Amino acid sequence: MTDHILIERRDGLNIIRLNRPDKKNALTQEMYGAMNAALEEGEASEEIRVHVMLGVEGIFTSGNDISDFMKMASGGDLSGSEVQRFLHNMAGLKKPFVTGADGIAVGIGTTIHFHADLTFATPRTVFHTPFTDLALVPEAGSSLLVPLLAGHQRAYAMLAAGLPFPAREAKEAGLIYKVVEEGALDSETLAAAMALAKKPPQAMAIAKELLRRTEREAISARIDDEVRLFAERLQSAEAMAAFQAFMARRK
Repeated sequence: MTDHILIERRDGLNIIRLNRPDKKNALTQEMYGAMNAALEEGEASEEIRVHVMLGVEGIFTSGNDISDFMKMASGGDLSGSEVQRFLHNMAGLKKPFVTGADGIAVGIGTTIHFHADLTFATPRTVFHTPFTDLALVPEAGSSLLVPLLAGHQRAYAMLAAGLPFPAREAKEAGLIYKVVEEGALDSETLAAAMALAKKPPQAMAIAKELLRRTEREAISARIDDEVRLFAERLQSAEAMAAFQAFMARRK
């Protein structure tokens, strides 16, 4: 398992920490594979009650690794990929899912939290989904979830206009649960997860199923639609030009 994903299991918690700070926690296929294994093992384990996902100080994740994007663009098919598997794993979790974000939260670094049951963030955290700036489209079921959570205009501002949402605005929009001070993020996130882990697990699973029942199948179908369109866009001339411009700016 890659050192860029750290797994800790204790007190009924399945703690998944993104740990690639030198690359702003940019996600590779290997990292997705490690997260998939952790989520699937956690769901299957009777000892695990709650999944937790965290980043490092100042960085949740900057999104997908750009070199992986370029490889996927040449391949053109994301179906059956570790990315698609990860999205369905998140959407299908029966156990509680708690996330904590500090600082950078770009692309899937934002959309992960729409599948969480509780998300904590620091005041310096900015949620940003610049999909259309790269000639891409929303992913992770966000095109369905964000309008449900925040309404059309905020969803359009975030997913189509690509406007950044500071943590306090995200909380006001109903996209995250709570804003906490930077030094307290891990402790607050883990304390909330531990409180959930002490509750009757079957009742918790039923409660989550009831809350998500009407949208669960729709989320799964939307994820697949977005993956197909995302793959098509990756191969478009528009996206190629956007990626080339992005890479030139980084040099």
